[in-house]
Amino acid sequence: MTTTAPAVSVRGIRKSFKNIEVLSGVDFDVERGSVFALLGSNGAGKTTMVRILATLLKADAGMAAVNGFDVASDAVRVRESISLTGQFAAVDEVLTGRENLMLVAKLRHLAEPGRVADDLLSRFRLTEAGGRTTGTYSGGMRRRLDIAMSLVGDPDVIYLDEPTTGLDPEARIEVWEVVKGLVAGGTTVLLTTQYLEEAEQLADRIAILHQGRIIANGTLAELKRLLPAATVEYVEKQPTLEEIFLAITREEAA
Repeated sequence: MTTTAPAVSVRGIRKSFKNIEVLSGVDFDVERGSVFALLGSNGAGKTTMVRILATLLKADAGMAAVNGFDVASDAVRVRESISLTGQFAAVDEVLTGRENLMLVAKLRHLAEPGRVADDLLSRFRLTEAGGRTTGTYSGGMRRRLDIAMSLVGDPDVIYLDEPTTGLDPEARIEVWEVVKGLVAGGTTVLLTTQYLEEAEQLADRIAILHQGRIIANGTLAELKRLLPAATVEYVEKQPTLEEIFLAITREEAA
């Protein structure tokens, strides 16, 4: 779909579980071909928001659209537009990397699943490992394969829900390079993370989700302007995203 409208649009989304309100009227837009980071601590509501956008959970109030399709009333079209990679790699460790990709291609009824698998193995630097069972892969390799599997069928929008949880620093950098490559190729990425450095490295825009609400939303430069620069020995020191996050969330708690 060619349009200048946001790839993802969220307005007034609310969600409660029993008497606990997890999302309290969330609003944001994700521009096409960008990385939008939803940043927040554990329990902030990030995964709940992603599950609503993936049509896996119904909101109590508000509206959300992906590619112009309403997540509540046009769920099938939404699912055709997206792919979701969760916090834990969903690869079958008994199958080889190539077999995992071919399985997804067959489930999506794509022609030439072998060619689709080989193209993605090459794109994600996994060709040499493609014939090995994924149980032998490192954490970074499994995560790269997991993201490759989510790209079978060329979805317009990909949700990465805390994609580097549990990975070592080297594997995290591998995943960051994959995400940068996706966006360079025109894919829109909605990234949830609790790692501030990850948002700093990858995101075009960052929204801070705290106690079920978006309390800040902007580019890194815009968020930095929320805090004055400090002067250390006559040299201006810009605030880090960590300092901004802590200052804003503490203000809200006060």
